[in-house]
Amino acid sequence: MITLDKELNSLAYHGRGIVIGKSADGKKAVIAYFIMGRSENSRNRVFIEDGEGIRTQAFDESKMTDPHLIIYAPVRVLGNKTIVTNGDQTDTIYEGMDRQMTFEESLRSRTFEDDAPNFTPRISGIVHLEDGGMNYAMSILKSANGDDKSTRRYTFAYSDPIKGQGSFIHTYAGAGNPLPSFVGEPKDVVIPDMSLDEFTNFVWTNLNADNKVSLFTRFIDLETGKFESRIVNKNK
Repeated sequence: MITLDKELNSLAYHGRGIVIGKSADGKKAVIAYFIMGRSENSRNRVFIEDGEGIRTQAFDESKMTDPHLIIYAPVRVLGNKTIVTNGDQTDTIYEGMDRQMTFEESLRSRTFEDDAPNFTPRISGIVHLEDGGMNYAMSILKSANGDDKSTRRYTFAYSDPIKGQGSFIHTYAGAGNPLPSFVGEPKDVVIPDMSLDEFTNFVWTNLNADNKVSLFTRFIDLETGKFESRIVNKNK
C-alpha cells in the first residue's frame, strides 16, 4: 500500500486518473476523477454537474479548437451503479449495462483513443452498491505497445474491498514522446480518513499545479445510496 499523496506527486503528468475505494470507517464508497492537460485545448475545460453525474465543458468556447476526445460525460449513474471514465465510453458502458451486459462486455466494442502517436488508453471504473456493501471494477483499453492495429483489454474486479483502501489507475506512465501508457494493475493506495471536503482538497493539492485542470470527488453512503460530490476547476 502506498499513500495517495505520494503517488499523486510521483508524476508531473498523469493524464487522467481514477481513484475508487472504501472510506476508512467502511461506510462509504469513495470516488475521485481528475483531468490534467498540456495543450491549450485540453486545459480549456471545466467539470459541471449533469443530473447525477458530470460532464466536461469548454471554459472559453472561442478557444475550443477540437471537441473530439475533450467533451464527454465522465460520470453517469445507472441505478445502484456509478460509472466513471476518461471518455465517451461512459455512455457505452451505461447503454450496455442497461441492456444487461456486463461492464467488461460493454467495453469490448471500444479501443484506445485515436490520438496518434499517443493512442491514449481508455480507463474506466464502476462502483456497484448492494445490500449495504460494495464492489468495484476498473478497466484499461490500450494499444499493443503503440501498435494501433492491436488492442489490449484488461479488467480488474474488487469484491468486498477493505476499508481505508482503494485503487488508482491513470492514463500515462510518465513523460515521453509518444507518452507511454499506464502499465500493470491499478495501484493499491490508502484512502485517508477524511471528510469529503478534506479529501477533495487533499487530492487537488497533491496534483501538479501546472498541469491539473479539474477534479471530481464523490462519497456514496453504502446503506442508503445517497451521495455527496465536489467539483474543483482550475479555470474560474
